[in-house]
Amino acid sequence: MQSFPKASLIRITAGEGGLVINDPKAPGRGVYLCPKAECARIAVKKNAIARGLKRAVSRQDMEMLTEAITRLSSEE
Repeated sequence: MQSFPKASLIRITAGEGGLVINDPKAPGRGVYLCPKAECARIAVKKNAIARGLKRAVSRQDMEMLTEAITRLSSEE
């Protein structure tokens, strides 16, 4: 666990079509994740996203999340 400024984190919400990544205006419960690929892998391993959203998250959505965060972290 580390602390980061809120502006530097990625917000993930659960929409009707799956996970919505980095939309600060998306409605509903959201979780914040650091923008590092390692953070995404740990969150997937510990099922932290599903627990934070208080709903089941499909394996496909978790893989998409990991790929998106990996792309974001490689752009920086």
